Amino acid sequence: MPVTAFIGIGANLGDARANVLDAAERLRKLPGVTLEAVSSLYRTAPIDSSGDDYINAVARLSTGLPAQALLEALFDIERAHGRERPYFNAPRTLDLDLLLYGDEHIATATLLVPHPRMHQRAFVLMPLLELVPDLVLPGLGCAADFVPSVSNQGIIRL
Repeated sequence: MPVTAFIGIGANLGDARANVLDAAERLRKLPGVTLEAVSSLYRTAPIDSSGDDYINAVARLSTGLPAQALLEALFDIERAHGRERPYFNAPRTLDLDLLLYGDEHIATATLLVPHPRMHQRAFVLMPLLELVPDLVLPGLGCAADFVPSVSNQGIIRL
């Protein structure tokens, strides 16, 4: 039975816009995945990080892949873009986060779903709400209810 998953896409090194768009295209081509929608692109300042502004988006997909296999596929796409992890929250050529995997709660050494900070980040909430305005975050409630708490985070829809 296919599961709806949401993927956060972000980049702030190199041609960030092209990297985000290429990541969406690579998601479209993943075996076992149907890319259903991609939000608009958003520009945001780094949070708890440094470097240039980020270009962000969120993709909604349907997949029969188990969550861990989907995560590994995301890592492969990141590596194809030269992603390095020299330190926590380092600037990046591409960052793909598994935000939601159906309504599942997953806690392993490599994966936490729902993503633990997604409700604290305008760059996740705004594109998510663009795709699903009435989205409910498992264990947290309506995503729209968190918008006031991130209203001070600069975000521009491109």
